[in-house]
Amino acid sequence: MPVLMPDEHSNKVFDEAATAQMECIIADLGRMYRERNQALREVARAHHDALLRLSLAAEFRDDDTGVHIMRIGFMAEALALLAGQPRSFAQMLRRAAPMHDIGKIGVPDAVLKKPGAYTPEERQVMNKHPLIGAEILGRSRVPLFKMAAEVAMTHHERWDGGGYPMGLAGEAIPLSGRIVGVVDFFDALTMDRCYRPALPDERALQMLQEQRGLAFDPKLVDLIIEHAETLIALREHINKEPPSFEDLVEAID
Repeated sequence: MPVLMPDEHSNKVFDEAATAQMECIIADLGRMYRERNQALREVARAHHDALLRLSLAAEFRDDDTGVHIMRIGFMAEALALLAGQPRSFAQMLRRAAPMHDIGKIGVPDAVLKKPGAYTPEERQVMNKHPLIGAEILGRSRVPLFKMAAEVAMTHHERWDGGGYPMGLAGEAIPLSGRIVGVVDFFDALTMDRCYRPALPDERALQMLQEQRGLAFDPKLVDLIIEHAETLIALREHINKEPPSFEDLVEAID
């Protein structure tokens, strides 16, 4: 019985067709992957925008300009860079830090705007805002929102362990929370509040120094004092030309 030899021409045509089909499939998969990633980025961007606006709503209850949260973002980024952190970390912190007090949306005005000392019961109410903030921000797998929840939860912890809500101490407090905590303290002292006028920068820096190693990471305090002129200039620039949401809401990886 004769042996049938392969038709080399037919095989060549088949191989070329299979290759073309495979290239077409790969191209389609690549397009679908890019479209999927673009859709996810747009969803994350919209999520970030909504959370920033909720943060701004919370801030308006305590600061009638809302610029505080913008300053916190850019000053936290600057301090992170001064501390030697990668630019990617610093930029993400700029986006996450403005959401640090989003939990204040759940604190009654009678407590939030009280001019005097809190009663023990009022202090318990106020101390819940980091937990509320972390719950609002949720347990997202998106790195930005994971950092934002971490900041909301830990920016009132103290270096000496006397903070809230978890009583963390030292480097057990995430760096993001330590940076936002110290920047928030300094900025809050130098802005007008409903219950007191802004303090001079010199007095705020003195109070910051007094909390070195107590409330705040001593290395971060040292950096703020060493670079106070630069950070104050950044603050004043933001006051003069407040950034837009577009300056904070950028593409999210």
